[in-house]
Amino acid sequence: MQRALPGARQHLGAIVASASVVVKALCAAVLLLYLLSFAVDTGCLAVTPGYLFPPNFWIWTLATHGLMEQHVWDVAISLATVAVAGRLLEPLWGALELLIFFAVVNVSVGLLGAFAYLLTYMASFNLAFLFTVRIHGALGFLGGVLVALKQTMGDCVVLRVPQVRLSVLPTLLLALLLLLRLATLLGGPALASYGFGLLSGWVYLRFYQRHSRGRGDMADHFAFATFFPEILQPVVGLLANLVHGLLVKVKVCQKTVKRYDVGAPSSITISLPGTDPQDAERRRQLALKALNERLKRVEDQPVWPSMDDDEEEAGAKVDSPLLSDKVPTVPGKGAAPESSLITFEAAPPKL
Repeated sequence: MQRALPGARQHLGAIVASASVVVKALCAAVLLLYLLSFAVDTGCLAVTPGYLFPPNFWIWTLATHGLMEQHVWDVAISLATVAVAGRLLEPLWGALELLIFFAVVNVSVGLLGAFAYLLTYMASFNLAFLFTVRIHGALGFLGGVLVALKQTMGDCVVLRVPQVRLSVLPTLLLALLLLLRLATLLGGPALASYGFGLLSGWVYLRFYQRHSRGRGDMADHFAFATFFPEILQPVVGLLANLVHGLLVKVKVCQKTVKRYDVGAPSSITISLPGTDPQDAERRRQLALKALNERLKRVEDQPVWPSMDDDEEEAGAKVDSPLLSDKVPTVPGKGAAPESSLITFEAAPPKL
């Protein structure tokens, strides 16, 4: 453990040093709020359902609850989540898009979590669900980051024995947190934060994220049913399609229409999740350059003899006689019968 600790510190320092301003600012905010919790009560920075809704309107908690931690291990999880997002997602999206994703996920987690506990209070009339529950921490953003990694690099293997791919990691972690909640080792707000982080991250990436190819990601491997085991995917897919159709009718979501220009196949672009559009364009230009060079080499080769010229030469040889048509005649004698191959002459008289 003592040998591995310096290496971990060095690796973490290298990641932070090479990170962008957004990642450094988020990490600094987490550390600052954690240190501030030793001096003052930072409960006003967490989302409390009874204070978020009227008449209190603690709206600022939607922006601060994702950065507030109360334990050192929670701080470690928060910093690791931000560092992974900066290392794997920021090169694909950019610093601004990563900040937008962080804000969307955390605001959604705060609103959905508070509304869920409000419904729980309406069903039980227990004021503890309104004024005792505090939603905070990076588990919501962790759920969103895992969804984004499933979208961009879902085929990567996380564990070899047993083999676990990144595409199933969000669901496995959700099941683990659910077991910890049933064993009373985890609080309800933490489970709710992670679950709503998964949902909000998927909805944003599926329907609303803007990129060079348009908006959202309607790929089959990123459907909502793919987060569940294969035996449940048909049922979940049917329910998800019904909900999506209802949201399209009420103008919450837009119906996706796929268009292909058959008359101009060069304009059809095949894009893979997680690939940089500029890198794809650069590869396309290199492929076109290589194709043009091959075509130029073919054009520079010597011209083959024409078949028409060969036929003309053959015809000229057939028309020319093997022997001369003009045969010399003996003076005073009549013309002898002629032939192109054999010449006949009159025999001399006998004495």
